Amino acid sequence: MPLIAIDDLNDPRLVDYAHLTDVALKKARGTEHGLYIAESALVLERAVRAGHVPRSVLALGNTADEALAVLGDYAAEVPVFVGPGEMLAELTGYILHRGLIASMHRPELPSADTVLAGARRIVILENVSDPTNVGAIFRSAGAIGADAILVTPRCSDPFYRRAIRVSMGTVLQVPWTRVGDWTETRALLTRHGFHMAALALTADAVSLRDFDGTGHEHLALLLGAEGEGLTPEALAASDSVVQIPMKHGIDSLNVAAASAVAMWALSG
Repeated sequence: MPLIAIDDLNDPRLVDYAHLTDVALKKARGTEHGLYIAESALVLERAVRAGHVPRSVLALGNTADEALAVLGDYAAEVPVFVGPGEMLAELTGYILHRGLIASMHRPELPSADTVLAGARRIVILENVSDPTNVGAIFRSAGAIGADAILVTPRCSDPFYRRAIRVSMGTVLQVPWTRVGDWTETRALLTRHGFHMAALALTADAVSLRDFDGTGHEHLALLLGAEGEGLTPEALAASDSVVQIPMKHGIDSLNVAAASAVAMWALSG
């Protein structure tokens, strides 16, 4: 499909980019599971490689050829809209620092059993509401080697634009899905043989230096929301509670930083 020069910001084909929130994109009409925004050629490439289907691309003139190259076989059928930076900023509400963004069809989330099949080290996020933290945790998981991530119903959506951007697209690489309540999730973990270690500041918490992660073939690291921490239900469902030893009177780290430390310590 040839490049399409934008001459009217009211073109209905551009509606995916017109100041829409992540929530609105998730509920986009005419889609099976909603949409998400992939920001940058790198993220678009990772999305396509993961099997996600692009709906359209919005690009600065000097990145159009790169967009076509990344689209690969989709280049023949996916429209690539091109315009100057000022016009695209007016359309989207922000400057395209990375040169392009793409509207992507959200895939159907896999079942938790599918995500856990063959996994040895996983991360569970309970009620982590900040998409920046979610994205940073996914990036650490991809780099350090977690096999999968489970997110609870109140956790921020990993497909939100900020989460995907902060993760450098690893949200599209690390297998993940949503789980239900703790009764259901505990049964799921037991079925797959997982020992769940909760990262929390409790009186019975064991230092990560002393916790033998290698003693568990299947290990799940549970992380909670900043401020509130883990719920009583999550702690009750856990097999162990661990904490990161600290100095200078500091009792905790940002959840994204703590996740990286704990994942590395338990990578086994």
